[in-house]
Amino acid sequence: MIIGGSPEARLSAMRDGGETVLAATTYDLAGYRIVKTVGIVRGITVRTRSLPLTIVGGFRTLFGGRAGIFTALCETSRDEAFELMLDHAREVGANAVVGVRYDTGPMVGAAEVLCYGTAVVVERA
Repeated sequence: MIIGGSPEARLSAMRDGGETVLAATTYDLAGYRIVKTVGIVRGITVRTRSLPLTIVGGFRTLFGGRAGIFTALCETSRDEAFELMLDHAREVGANAVVGVRYDTGPMVGAAEVLCYGTAVVVERA
């Protein structure tokens, strides 16, 4: 759910068990002030496709064009890594993550995605 702010901030929130964790690619959150830095949090996932879908996707790469099978795999992997990072932030007592970044590994029928940032405690300014 988009909370607000500039497109660069890409503020978002995830609701899970009533706890909202804010996340932003920037190092501050408009309307909030950081009162405590907790540390680095991360979420990592490696997802694979079934062999038949990998073969179909492989043929698609031979002829060029958009490989929707791999696009869906990447999107699912990014979503899962992001949610795992927010879970990690909750575990360490943070209510926000700033400086969120993604890193990916090589993909041959699989997608490895790391999502990381700095867990912080914020309060309304």
